[in-house]
Amino acid sequence: MKMRSCFLYAFRIVFSRNRTNGRKSLFASMLCIGISLVPLLAVMGISGGMIDGITGRMIGLSTQDVAVYFPYGCEETDSLDSFQAAAGQAAGLSHVTGVYPELEGTALATSLSAGGNRRCGASVRAVRDDIFDSNEAFASLFTLSSGEAAFSDGKSAILCEKIASDLGVQVGDRISLVCARLTDSGMLVPKTAVFTVSGIVSSGYQELDALWVFIPLESGFSFLPQNAAQYVIKLKTDGTFTSTVQQVKAEAARMFPVSAVWTWSEMNASQFENFSSTRILLLLIMVLIVLVASVNISSALVMVTMERLKEIAILKSVGASSRGIGFSFLIVGGICAAGGLAIGLPLGILAAVNINPVLALIEKMTNFCGSVLYACSHLTSGGSSYVGIRLLDPAYYLQDISVTISCGQVAGVCFMTLGLSLLASIIPAMKAGRENPIDTLRKV
Repeated sequence: MKMRSCFLYAFRIVFSRNRTNGRKSLFASMLCIGISLVPLLAVMGISGGMIDGITGRMIGLSTQDVAVYFPYGCEETDSLDSFQAAAGQAAGLSHVTGVYPELEGTALATSLSAGGNRRCGASVRAVRDDIFDSNEAFASLFTLSSGEAAFSDGKSAILCEKIASDLGVQVGDRISLVCARLTDSGMLVPKTAVFTVSGIVSSGYQELDALWVFIPLESGFSFLPQNAAQYVIKLKTDGTFTSTVQQVKAEAARMFPVSAVWTWSEMNASQFENFSSTRILLLLIMVLIVLVASVNISSALVMVTMERLKEIAILKSVGASSRGIGFSFLIVGGICAAGGLAIGLPLGILAAVNINPVLALIEKMTNFCGSVLYACSHLTSGGSSYVGIRLLDPAYYLQDISVTISCGQVAGVCFMTLGLSLLASIIPAMKAGRENPIDTLRKV
């Protein structure tokens, strides 16, 4: 049985005009594979975009590619001038495209606005005045909510949106920052400074927005306790995800032997491992769904084989080989997989690209139904009003999910679907090829 004959018989099985139960089962298996691919592609695009978005924000807004930490009392931390001079030295390292000296510390933030007096913990970051313009990540990832992303004077501060909301402050309001200074005798002495809010920004990720308060670098040297603050020079390289980062780390360690040098992957290792394992688990679950859908092809081929026993017997009686018959049914399984891909790929990509409006619509419908049910159940008792749910709470996820689906991922999904479908088709195809024509013709 020639290859061409195998393909012709396979197409005859799939595209026959007879609407048999077996043919209906084949098209049903195509539909099942297509439907199973939609959540797989959506999860693949969403998880990849969300992990890349959160990772990009953590690297660009928090750690940069390489961070050089200086211990308290070393020459580089004696004064603001010596610290900036060390930053100038770091700018001479190869592959370094940006240098951002910074002081980091913790403080208790208190609102001093009228009717305020709210308090919360704050992570104080003393940065250069021009960082929101000179730092490409700050300029692109921070969104200005109100005011301006610049320090009007040495006593101004820029707050992230979440902590500004917790404190109940707006642009022009004043906040008090209180930190603890450790004296030589071992006593903790509070130190207070008052700043005026000049701007409110948002990174789009509330876990980062919840604590950050930016103040000028010179104010950080005068306010933050020297023995409790972290002196760090953050370096941006021209290859964040390449071996360039390790090269810059080695050069920085040689330039500043008293410092501790860390790369972005080392500082966020546990978080990135958590992201990766969660994504792998989600994709594994989606692949199992595709596998279950592919198994439907096996049952459909068994039904088609039972319906076409007479045809198989006639073909074998005129010279068709068992291998050729089996290969024809294997081709049928491949056609079903290709049909499922034709259905699922465009729908899955479309769902992934439009995931933000889709989730917003689902959220509105869910909250509408929930509010109706809540109102019906509290007609007589009254009580509190209905509290809506958030499918993706921005306190834990990005406010807007960016979707990234590469051609390689789509190709991988195609090969995986074809492979699983062909594997599911092997056993029924072999059984179809082993059918005894004599036994079949005797029953006719």
